[in-house]
This record gives sequence, structure tokens and C-alpha cells, in this order.
Amino acid sequence: MANNETPLLFGDGKKEPESDDIFKSSSEVPINDDSGDKNEDNDPQDLFGQEINLSNNEEDQIPSIQPTTTPITNGPREEESDVYNIEINVTEPEKRGDGMTSYIVYKVVTRTTIPQFRRPESSVCRRFSDFLGLHEKLAEKHQSKGIIVPPPPEKDVVGTTKLKISKDDTHGEFIEKRRACLERYLNRLAKNKVLILDDNFRDFLEREGDLPKSSSTSALSGAGLARLFTKVGDSIGKITFKMDETDQIAYCNSLVFKQSKASFEWFEEKQQQIETLDAQLRRLHSAIEGLVAHRKELALCSKTVSSSVTLLSSIEEHGGLSRALTHLADVEEKMHNVHLDQADADFFSLAELIKDYIGLVGAVKEAMNQRVKTFKSVKDAESALTKRREAKAKAEIARKNDKVQQEEMAIQDCEEKLDKAKKDFEDISATIRKEIARFEKQRVKDFKSTVINYLQSLMSSQQEVVKHWEQFLPEAKAIA
Repeated sequence: MANNETPLLFGDGKKEPESDDIFKSSSEVPINDDSGDKNEDNDPQDLFGQEINLSNNEEDQIPSIQPTTTPITNGPREEESDVYNIEINVTEPEKRGDGMTSYIVYKVVTRTTIPQFRRPESSVCRRFSDFLGLHEKLAEKHQSKGIIVPPPPEKDVVGTTKLKISKDDTHGEFIEKRRACLERYLNRLAKNKVLILDDNFRDFLEREGDLPKSSSTSALSGAGLARLFTKVGDSIGKITFKMDETDQIAYCNSLVFKQSKASFEWFEEKQQQIETLDAQLRRLHSAIEGLVAHRKELALCSKTVSSSVTLLSSIEEHGGLSRALTHLADVEEKMHNVHLDQADADFFSLAELIKDYIGLVGAVKEAMNQRVKTFKSVKDAESALTKRREAKAKAEIARKNDKVQQEEMAIQDCEEKLDKAKKDFEDISATIRKEIARFEKQRVKDFKSTVINYLQSLMSSQQEVVKHWEQFLPEAKAIA
């Protein structure tokens, strides 16, 4: 939808020389560099053209979910010597403490070839609040610049409370889901070239011992309440100030910017696409959750049938029929396990991916909102400059020389603020365009990989079902 030639909102659009820094900040890269787009055009158009091997061999079965290995490359031309990898695993959840003061600690293992990290392999222990504190630091530092900061897993007050007061190990599913979410969260952060080299992120992965406790992660803390009021204020700001497209184009045309209309239209189109994507992802997530619930209910029904058939076989006097019923009960028991495994595949392969992207879409919308705030700063600076110029004109008419000098100094200050606001708007617009391009490319890769793996798991489970029933068929035919 966006042209390969990305217009600059401010400046002359001159192409700057490429840098040798493989970790060049996205805000420093000119958005009219179309090398990334050309690289995307070389990708195959068929997103699902990969050949799928659905043989019955054990080694061909879908493996368990593994953490991603994130390559850090120097631009679209990937040379072997310029590729650095990082792999992050969250493992070994351990409950510490008793009662309401207890908490879960996770072992975070990082393996990387990135030279900016202190060690090629490190292992630290982190609790859930540490992950939330990391997000707060990254969001505060980078979100205002237009960087898409992936959100952390949501708090589950009910599940956490049950885990705290429980004295047994019946909440293993809750802990495993959270562990998988935290692992995906860290690996998504590692896919961003800006966030991966942030000091806070590297300290989180490498600093031994406990991190400084963050007071802002609690919903009832002072920082939490302040965060709530900030969100309310932002929501009101979104309602009271909207970037009307006609307003934007007229504004930029008045400043004689090249291709500003196409640029603002691009952002307007992207905004609508993101809103539509958000609605569709939420609808799909709800449908998949229903599918998971249906498979679990089907598994329970298979278990019930197995128990009933077992009781029936125990009172059956006919030997052949009794053996067939016993075998049928065994098959239904196996169907119970197959349905449960498929429900887990539905959840971990599809539902969790969709949920992650609902959060990522929210992060994209937040980045777009930061651009709106920056545009408002430009308008406010321009309005303040206009008022100062009017005040200077009135002072000149009234022949108030002292007042004229004061207004001239104020005008100079306002002009500097306006220039800075324009540059900030130019930078954040360029960064957001680059971030959205990266987001869309990664989204296609993630969905392609997930759909292929999900199809493989579906076919594998269906082959298992057929195998179990084929084994039962001779037993049923042998009833005399």
C-alpha cells in the first residue's frame, strides 16, 4: 500500500550515506531508503508455498514450541560475517515464599554472539514484576520516539492469588502459560535493533542478582495511580485533538513541504488498517478460544464414553463382544488424549500468537498516538509564535521599544521551539514508518510459520485418530 519512495514530511529528502554501524537507530535511518522495500519484493509471493511433510515417522512430527533465534543483520543484504544471533529461554519456574508473600522466579538463559553483550551466555533469575519493570523503562525511554515497544504479558490477579494461597502443584498449567508468554515477550524485544541494545534490556538479561524493585508495577501504588490518570488524560486528549487529514495537508502545504499530502494519506490509511486489524484479531481470538473449549469438552466426552464402555464390557457375557468393548474403551481413552493434545496445540500455536499480536497492534496504535502528540506540539508552537508576533506588532504601533525588544527575544525562543517541534515530528514520522514496515514483515513471517506448524499438528493428530480406529476395526470384525 505504501510506495517504495517514502516522502519526508520535513527536510529536502536528500539520501544520506549508509553507515557501517549494524545497529543504527531507526530514527537515524532516512525513510526514503527503499533498499528494504526492494528486499521485500524479492520474497516469494506465495506465503504458504512451503512444502509440508506429513509422513507418519516419529521424527517428522511437529516439535514442541521452541524459542526463536533472532538474527541481527546489517540491512537487507545479509552477509554471513554480519549476522549476529540471540536466543532467550525462560525456564525452571520456582515458587519462593509462602502465602500471599510468595512469588514465582523464572530462570532466564541468554545465548548470543552480539559483541555489545558482556558474555556469550548468561543465566539470571527474574520474577514477574521484573518483566513489568523492564517494560516500563523501555516504554518511557523509546515510546515517545515512535518505537513499537511490545507489551508484557497481562497481569492475572485471580490466577496469581490462587497460586499464592495454594499449597499443592495444581496450578502448573497457569505457570507454564505465563512462562511461555514471558519467553515470547523477551524474544520479541530482541527482534528490535534499538531495544536489544538498550542498557535496561541488557542489564535485565545479564545482571546477576536481584534487580532494583520497581514500585510502578503495582496497580495500587502511587506510580500505578499516576499511570492510570495519565492514560485517562491521553484518552481525553485523543478525543479533543484529532489530526484531521485536510488540516494536516493544508498545514504542510502552507510550509511548502514536498509530497506531504501523500505522506499524510499514508498515515491515514495505515491508521484505518491498524484499527481493522485490531478488530479482526480480537474476533479471531474469541473464535479460537471457543475452539479450544470445544476440544476440551470433546476430550471430556471421550473420557466419559471410555468409562461407560468399560463398565459395559465388565458385565458382558459374550467373550468376543466383551473384548471388543474393552478395546473400544481403550480407543476412546486414546481419543481423549488426542483431543487434549490438539486443544493445547490450538491454544499455544494459534490463540497465544493472536493474543500477542493484539498487544502488538496496541503498541502500534500507541506509537501513532505519540505522533499525534508531536504534531500537536508543532501546532502549539506555531500558535505561540503567531501570538508573539502579534504582540510585537502591537508594541511597535504603541512605540513601546522595551516591549518590542522583549517580544523579539520571545519570538526567537518560539522559533527555536517550533524548529525543534518540526524536527521531532519529522523524526517520529520516519521512525514510525520504518517500525510499521518491520512490524508488517515480521507479522507475515510469524503467521506463515504458525499456520504451517498448526496444519502439521492437525494432520498429525488426524493420522493418529485414523491409526487407532484402524487397529480397532479387526477386533470389531472378529465378533462372532
